[in-house]
Amino acid sequence: MVGSDVKLSCVYPGTDRFDLDDLFVYWQVSESNAVVTYYLPGNSSTGLEDSHYKNRAHLSLDSMQQGDFSLHLRNVTPQDEQKFNCLVFRKSLELGRILEAVVTLHVAANYSMPVVSTPSRPSAEQELTFTCVSTDGYPRPSVHWINKTDNSQLDKALHNDTVSLNQRGLYDVVSVLRVPWAPSVNVGCCIENALLHQNLTGTETFIGPEAMVTDSPVRPQQEGSAAVVSTLAILLVMVIVAVATGCLCRTRCPRRSYTGARFVQ
Repeated sequence: MVGSDVKLSCVYPGTDRFDLDDLFVYWQVSESNAVVTYYLPGNSSTGLEDSHYKNRAHLSLDSMQQGDFSLHLRNVTPQDEQKFNCLVFRKSLELGRILEAVVTLHVAANYSMPVVSTPSRPSAEQELTFTCVSTDGYPRPSVHWINKTDNSQLDKALHNDTVSLNQRGLYDVVSVLRVPWAPSVNVGCCIENALLHQNLTGTETFIGPEAMVTDSPVRPQQEGSAAVVSTLAILLVMVIVAVATGCLCRTRCPRRSYTGARFVQ
């Protein structure tokens, strides 16, 4: 993975122990023969390594005495995706080669989660445009657009993909999907990293005004009617209560007749 450390194996098959003064060890890039790192008896020569690997590649002296000439490479970059040669010679054998190995290093980096943007208020009958952005991945990705309604893959002719290398040597991708206008569209943008067997999918849904369920023209009338009915019901209850109270009062209260004034002497 980009930014990690890695060990490229180069091990002598026998059980021999080696004298460091008898060894010449070279690691180099297969295609360009650029020197990655090396070991010479007494370090008689220095500064031969390529500047790209300086201070990042080293050998373990203790391990070499036991026949392990593996390369330790720090802070892996995308440019390190190469074939490397390991060459070991012995001075006592008139610089005869005792070991050669070729190691292929594959480099990968995770892409960011795709971000899909929706169209900005398109008018009816226009095509819809969705934009998908994902950054800082390696190697070069494959881009797929998915119809999330049935999970079918959309035709590649519907989207235009722009993949570029950024300053870190990683890939950024911008994909633009254009589809015919529809009241509702649900799509997903899938970024595939084949080396990592990884698929990252960002989704987005466009819902046009025509697809939204709204009853705003009817609701005020319904609310007004409900308010009138509620008011009438309250008034009716009040009338019933008043009538019932009056009847109860007439039933319980005794009637008094007027018999004229009385004088007490």
